[in-house]
Amino acid sequence: MQLHTYFRSSAAYRVRIALELKRLDYQSIPVHLLRGGGEQHAVTFASLNPAELVPVLVDGEVTLTQSLPIIEYLNEVHPEPALLPCDAAGRARVRALAQTIACEIHPLNNLRVLQYLEKGLGADLQTRNAWYAHWVGLGFRALERMLVEGASTGLFCHGDTPTLADCCLVPQIYNAERFAIPLTAYPTILRIGRNCRNLDAFQRAAPDIQVDAG
Repeated sequence: MQLHTYFRSSAAYRVRIALELKRLDYQSIPVHLLRGGGEQHAVTFASLNPAELVPVLVDGEVTLTQSLPIIEYLNEVHPEPALLPCDAAGRARVRALAQTIACEIHPLNNLRVLQYLEKGLGADLQTRNAWYAHWVGLGFRALERMLVEGASTGLFCHGDTPTLADCCLVPQIYNAERFAIPLTAYPTILRIGRNCRNLDAFQRAAPDIQVDAG
């Protein structure tokens, strides 16, 4: 397997976590999102993903895009350890937690949106950071309530083993910390994040130790 990735990409980070949790061997192929205007816009990469976004997973003859479908594919092809619960209600809850991050928070704060705010709309750094903080805060407030009020919340987002939701949570915490967003109002998120980061799989997937970090 090959993973086209960028060390700071939240979406690629999610997939790296899933690969590490399942202890799958893969080749990391860095795609620098800033160098030369962004290597994701090169013709060779666009032939893999017309959306010009990472990650892209190549598994033999199969080429996949979008982090959540990639993780679900890995979970189906390599069922253990399971990243989704065995019951329908549990799977729906985990997907809801994951999509609260991947579909509600991240799309408003990813690199191309922040670049458009600055270069397309002329927003200064303070305005860009205020935009980022607003959407993270809105999303994390909802996520914290979902976790606090959810009877299935355990050591991790759902129960006592990591799931798809945790694969999404840790990269979003990392990004929030990188932008110096105060997180003390979200103790459950922080607790789960610490539990995840204590695991070897999450440590191996961390941005700062990737081959393209720096």
